[in-house]
Amino acid sequence: MAKKTVSLSVEEEVYEEYRRYCEQKGFILSKQFENFMVEELKRNKSRS
Repeated sequence: MAKKTVSLSVEEEVYEEYRRYCEQKGFILSKQFENFMVEELKRNKSRS
């Protein structure tokens, strides 16, 4: 599947804390966001 570059606005403190969290856990921040979107879509489909 093709990748899409996106730009988001988030609170700086939230971003920095989550970036550090991902770094400590060895997570890729963009993949975490992608996983979140996939789960939200799955949850939404089950409600339809």
